[in-house]
Amino acid sequence: MYKKFNKTLASLFVISSLCAAVAIAEESGDDEVRPSPPSIGTDIPVTYFGPPPSSVEPELIGPVQLLRSGVLDEDAGTITMPLYYGKLKETGEAVWYVITDTTDAEVAVALGVNHAGKLAFADNSRSARIAETDVDGTLMFHWGAVDFSPERIVTPGELPNAFPPAAFQPGSVGDELYSPLVKIISAGDHIYNAPMIAFNTPAEDLDFCDTTPDYSLVHDKVVHICPEEGTVTLALTPGFSFAKPVLYLSTDTNDPLPAALEGATYAPGLRDVAVGADDSLFSAVERIFGFVNGPVNLEEGVTNPQRQGFESALRGEGDTLNVLGGIPTVATDYSPLWDLNLGEWSQAAIDRGYVSRLTEEFQILGLVERGFITGPGGAPYGSTGFIINCPIVHRFL
Repeated sequence: MYKKFNKTLASLFVISSLCAAVAIAEESGDDEVRPSPPSIGTDIPVTYFGPPPSSVEPELIGPVQLLRSGVLDEDAGTITMPLYYGKLKETGEAVWYVITDTTDAEVAVALGVNHAGKLAFADNSRSARIAETDVDGTLMFHWGAVDFSPERIVTPGELPNAFPPAAFQPGSVGDELYSPLVKIISAGDHIYNAPMIAFNTPAEDLDFCDTTPDYSLVHDKVVHICPEEGTVTLALTPGFSFAKPVLYLSTDTNDPLPAALEGATYAPGLRDVAVGADDSLFSAVERIFGFVNGPVNLEEGVTNPQRQGFESALRGEGDTLNVLGGIPTVATDYSPLWDLNLGEWSQAAIDRGYVSRLTEEFQILGLVERGFITGPGGAPYGSTGFIINCPIVHRFL
């Protein structure tokens, strides 16, 4: 069972990598999670509608940019964020990074980043690096380096079964002490989510303001990087949270396999974050839900409104459309560290025609309770042990 489970997980991430490369980059309009305009079915143009309720109260229906520190491009599926420069304290090597989340609620508001109080529970062993500000404000990291030189490799198995992968290799690999989390001892010991974008590279070698970057120097999610302007543009991934379509940023994982297939950095330090506890006391994680064998329609492809899951993505139909747990404005338990739960529709569910697109956590858990969704290969449903650092960026509704 253990070997079968691992093979299934491998297949899932092969499919995930394929969808990640297709869905956002190719911008297939028929498979967007962005909602249609409210003017459909009315006798008035969309310009006659007032502002969305979310412009008055962010908890109400309507679009909300949650990670406000950057400029969102919904059409391209990207966000352009401040690019920060720091140093490795012992060697002086350059550390280029972004800030997405913090345990400091007041700083979160001031910087326009996400408040994630649960990250305080991730301060275990290697899970959070240590840093302090220099006299000029430069962040000095005590440890943690990333090698961005490897070529990202994902070779699916022979079709029609693309899994397990014939070969895989992350495009960026942290050393044994690297984690995207950092505890800043000169800032009240608050923890910040500070994924590294480039390391030990001078600014002049990162001048890709309008051109495709050299991925031997930068994170695989980088679309453009411009140290002169202090910005970096990063690719986003679509999904759902409590039936609301969202965009999120996948930057790091705790295992080489998902790192390769997500286009993320393998961060060994994240292995010291406990999984499986979800919203319980001292848990630093939230859950993200993926599906092995969601709805597939070879003839309709991306136009199928029920399409979802790894099998669909493998067939080139679009992204996996994973489901996230709590995000800000929807719940109080947000964390950018997502504990991956993988579900497989049971044969009983398939025989009854229950297989459909799922967008909400408790809808999924109800189907698990009834036996219509299990873990991969019929295994018990729950954590796979994989953590993916996926800061939330935007809520469409």
